[in-house]
Amino acid sequence: MPKKSPIPKCSEKDKKTLEEWARSRTMEARLVERAQIVLQCLQGKSVAMIARDLKIRPNTVIEWRRRFDSEGIDGLYDLPRSGKPRQYDDEFRNLVLKTLELPPPSGQACWDGPSVAKHLDTSVHAVWRLLRKEGICLSRQRSWCVSTDPEFTKKAADIVGLYLNPPENAVVISIDEKPSIQALERSTGYVQTSNGKIVRGLKSTYKRHGTLNLFAALEVATGAVHTQTTQLKRRVEFLEFMDHVMTEAQPDKEIHVILDNYCIHKRNDTWLAAHPNVYFHYTPTSASWLNQVKIWFGILSRKALRGASFQNVEQLCQAIKDFVAAYSQRAKPFIWRKREVNGSHLSNTIANLCN
Repeated sequence: MPKKSPIPKCSEKDKKTLEEWARSRTMEARLVERAQIVLQCLQGKSVAMIARDLKIRPNTVIEWRRRFDSEGIDGLYDLPRSGKPRQYDDEFRNLVLKTLELPPPSGQACWDGPSVAKHLDTSVHAVWRLLRKEGICLSRQRSWCVSTDPEFTKKAADIVGLYLNPPENAVVISIDEKPSIQALERSTGYVQTSNGKIVRGLKSTYKRHGTLNLFAALEVATGAVHTQTTQLKRRVEFLEFMDHVMTEAQPDKEIHVILDNYCIHKRNDTWLAAHPNVYFHYTPTSASWLNQVKIWFGILSRKALRGASFQNVEQLCQAIKDFVAAYSQRAKPFIWRKREVNGSHLSNTIANLCN
C-alpha cells in the first residue's frame, strides 16, 4: 500500500490567497504553479498524481509542499539570490564622475556617453547605465536669468506673499501681454519616419498673415483668465484692457495687480488715481518669471499655437478665444513652487553633487 502524502497546515486566509493565485492571469507563472501544487496537496492528492497533472517533477512538489508547511505563503516566494557578480564597481563610478570634471575632448563643447566611454576605454552602455543610476543628464540643460535689482528680495517677497498669503477682502491678478503672435499658414499632418514611427509633421515653408497681441489677466485665487486681443501694445491698449478687467471686478474689494517692468505698465498715475482700490506690484528687473500669468502663456502656446496653421489673423484670434473658453471650464489656481536659482548653485564638480 503506497505511503499517504502528509497534508500541510493551512489557515482559511491562506487558502483563499492560494485560490486567488491559482486563478490569476496576471501573477508570475511560477507563483501560480506553486499555489496549484499546494492546493492539490491540501486535497490529499499524491505527489505522483500532482506531478503528472501539472507536468512537473515529483521533487518539485515535495519541495514546495515542505516550504509552505514550514513558512506559509511567504515560503512560496523565491529566496534572495546573490545575482551576477558586479563587473563595474565603485572605482568605475568614481572614474566616470572624475572624467566629467575634466575638459571635454577636442572638438566637443561638453561630454557625452560615447566620449566618456572612449576616454575610459569601456562600454558605452555601462556609462549610460551609471549615468541613469546617478541621475546625471548630460544633454539636458537648465538656464536662468539672475536679477541685478538691488531690491530683489523686497519685491520678490511682496509678490510671493500675494500668492501665498493675499490680503483679506482682496483680489490678486497677474497681468501681462504676449506680443506679436504670428498667424502662420503651413501644411501639417502626420508622417511615418524611416523607422516606422508615426510623428507630427510640419512643412518647413510657411506664409505669414500678420500678427496680433494678447493681453491676459490671471486671477490667482481661482485660475480664471480674462483676455483681450489687440493690434498694438501701447499704453492706450494696456489701460483699455485694465478698464475691461475692472468692469468684471467687485468695486468693494482691493485689486492687487502683479506686473513686470515693461514701459507701458509704468507712469499710469492718472489711471490709478481714478481707481483708488487698485494697487500695482512690479516684479524685480530680469525676474518676470515671478509673474504667474507667464505659466498660462506657456500652456496656451503648447495647446493652441505650436504646430497650428492659420490662414489669417481672424482665425488666430478665434483659436485663442476657443482655447480660453475651453480652459475656463477646468481652470484652477497654480501652486507656487518656484525657487530662485543663483549662480552659486553652478558647480563644475559633479562628484560633490552625487555624493
